[in-house]
Amino acid sequence: MEEKIVFCKGGGCTAKLGPGVLSRVLSMLPKGNPDPKLLIGFDSADDAAVYQVADDVAVIQTLDFFPPMVDDPYTFGQIAATNSLSDIYAMGGEVKTAMNIVCFPQSWDLNILGAIMQGGAEKVIEAGGVLVGGHSINDVDVKYGLSVMGLAHPSKIYANNGGHVGDKLVLTKKLGIGIVCTAHRVGEASKEAMDEAIKSMTTLNKYAAEACAKYDVHACTDVTGFSFLGHLHEMVDGKLSCKVYADQIPIIPEAVDYADEFLLTAAGQRNRNNTIQHVKFDEDISFAMQEILFDPQTSGGLLVALPADQAEQLVADIKALGLPGAIVGEMIEPADKEIYVTNLNK
Repeated sequence: MEEKIVFCKGGGCTAKLGPGVLSRVLSMLPKGNPDPKLLIGFDSADDAAVYQVADDVAVIQTLDFFPPMVDDPYTFGQIAATNSLSDIYAMGGEVKTAMNIVCFPQSWDLNILGAIMQGGAEKVIEAGGVLVGGHSINDVDVKYGLSVMGLAHPSKIYANNGGHVGDKLVLTKKLGIGIVCTAHRVGEASKEAMDEAIKSMTTLNKYAAEACAKYDVHACTDVTGFSFLGHLHEMVDGKLSCKVYADQIPIIPEAVDYADEFLLTAAGQRNRNNTIQHVKFDEDISFAMQEILFDPQTSGGLLVALPADQAEQLVADIKALGLPGAIVGEMIEPADKEIYVTNLNK
C-alpha cells in the first residue's frame, strides 16, 4: 500500500522557538567589534538586519521559513513567502531579491515541491522582487521560506522601538490566525474562517507599507509568532508604556469561539508565559480576547506607531486598500506595567 503523505502537521509561525529561549541563546553569542555601518542588528529584537552601504543606501537582510500550516502546497508556498517578505516592509524597505530555503523529503512526489515553490515565486514577483536562487536539503519534514534582501534610505528605516509618548498604534491585519488554523487542524474551523485566515496570510504587507510611507512613522514591526502582545513588548523596549484597546482590535470573529473552546496553541501559551509579567488586563477583558492577543500570527499585519494627528488618515488609507486597519492603542509615559489592556468603549 502506498504511504499516505501527511503534508500539514501544524506549522507556520507557531513553530518558532519561544522568545525566552532565544533571548538566552542570543545573549551568549560573541558580538565582535562594533561596526558603525550596522544600523540594526539583533540587539533590539528587530525584524531584520540593516547595513549601510552608501550615504543614501542601506541593505535590509532577513530570512524566515517554517513547516506547513495548511494542506495545499501551493497555498503554503504563498503564505511562507508572504511571511518572509514581510520583514522588509516592517523596516520601511523595498524588496529586491529573494532566495528559496527548502527542506523536503526526497522520496515524496516532487510535484508537491514544485507547487510550493510556484506559490512562493509568484509572491516574490508580486512584491516587485527577483528570485535569484536558493538552497535545498533532503529532510524528513517539509519546511519552506525565503532569504530576502531589500533596500531603503538609511534615514527612512523603521526600527521597532522608536515610538514616542502620545503615538497612536495602528494594526493592519486581523488577529486570530493561529487559533483558526488550530481549529482547522482538528476539523472545527468553518470554511469561512479558514478562507479569511488564508486571505490574510497571503496578503503582502507591501500595500500597507506603501500607505505608511506617506506618514511620520516612529516605529514599526510585523505581528508574527511572538503574538501581538509579544511584539508590542519588543516595541515598548522597556522605555515606554502603552494602552491597548481590546475592543478596537480587528479579529477574525470565529477565533473568539475557538478560543473559548480551548482550541489553542502551545506557542500561544509560551507567549503568555514570556510576556504576562509586562501586561495588566482590565477585569472585563475576556479569556478569549487575552488568548487572541497572545496568539502566534503567521504572516500577520504591521503594527505601526505614529503621531496621533496622522493615525486616522493612515487608517482611512489602509481601509481604502481593502485592509482592516484600526487604531488599537497609544504610547504613554513609563508606568508600573509596560502594557495596559483595556476597552476604549466601556
